[in-house]
Amino acid sequence: MESRKAWVVVWATFVCLAVIFGVSYSFAAFFENFAKEFSAQRADVSWIFGLCGLVYFVLGALGGMLADRWGPRLVCMAGMGFMALGLFLTSLAQNLTTVYLSYGLLVGLGIAFVYTPSIASVQPWFTKRRGLASGIASSGVGAGTLILPVLVSYLLNEVDWRSALQMMSVGVLLIGLTAGFLLERAPSVPGQQGGQLSGLSLPEALKTASFRWLYVGTLLGAPVMFIPFAHISAAARDAGVADAQAVGLVGLIGIGSLVGRFAIGWLADRLGRVKTLMLMQCLMGMSYLIWAGAEEWSIFALFALWFGLSYGSIVSLLPAICMDLFGGRAVSAVIGTLYTGAALGNLLGPVLAGQVFDVTQSYALVIWITLGISALATYSCWRILRYPKLFE
Repeated sequence: MESRKAWVVVWATFVCLAVIFGVSYSFAAFFENFAKEFSAQRADVSWIFGLCGLVYFVLGALGGMLADRWGPRLVCMAGMGFMALGLFLTSLAQNLTTVYLSYGLLVGLGIAFVYTPSIASVQPWFTKRRGLASGIASSGVGAGTLILPVLVSYLLNEVDWRSALQMMSVGVLLIGLTAGFLLERAPSVPGQQGGQLSGLSLPEALKTASFRWLYVGTLLGAPVMFIPFAHISAAARDAGVADAQAVGLVGLIGIGSLVGRFAIGWLADRLGRVKTLMLMQCLMGMSYLIWAGAEEWSIFALFALWFGLSYGSIVSLLPAICMDLFGGRAVSAVIGTLYTGAALGNLLGPVLAGQVFDVTQSYALVIWITLGISALATYSCWRILRYPKLFE
């Protein structure tokens, strides 16, 4: 089963995820440009990132269903096209409303059509080394988070933000379409000859207690996961950190994420993926204690690395856990539906954090509220352990 084609799919998925999340998290580099260009408050600018996440998490289920029917190649290539178009139209925007539509909606749609279909395409190719394969593939998120925001930050020293967005659009077309073309559906999937993979249908999976608790954990974990991507650079600037170093914190999150994704497969395959998810959710919340005491770059950097390690581990574990609990019969649709749980937190987390800051001129209250939410997310993951696997 674990053929050469399987590893081609793993690395193609790696590149796809690096492209889409490199673009998504480059938002931090454009945050101040958007605020100054359109005379906007932080909460207003945060809506761009929130809308983008809302769209790709909600429509990830649709992307998964389309991939189950038509295969990941066609759906992912279409998604790359939507992303490139969204970036180009953002570069032409004359007001913030246009950015909401072009970046928030179109780029979000592109990510929805790439993320779930690509990461779900890896799971059915593997059995014994599923955790490792999922970790390697999902580490593309960390690689993109590490590389692209930093490159964009330096690029913005040479060209204006509109030109930078246009260059990103071209890069998405060239690299993203090539990687999407290499994605191939695994043998013996629904709709192909040779039978179908074992497991539950989407309606069957949704009725299980395991899915409900996993969904709640994803819903509650989302604000904890996405607030730093929108606000940590701004918080560092407020503390006197230079712009390049502040944006570079997103790159450090990427480094931590890469380490987490590569290491977590080994740990999860031995400790158990759900137990590891619970541990990582707890550690992600605890990282906010470091942010609470950060007053200089080195402390912000420690937060970014710790947060990135736990965040990257969580993201790499979720697809494999879906395959473990519910099987491969409708794995793309199950993963996509699970990710809708992150939509509300992704939208409201950064936005409400921005509003709290605008009122209090501090992130302290945001940090303590987030710690409480993280504890509830950890409890939800623990509840999954009470329910056995539904099939072998």
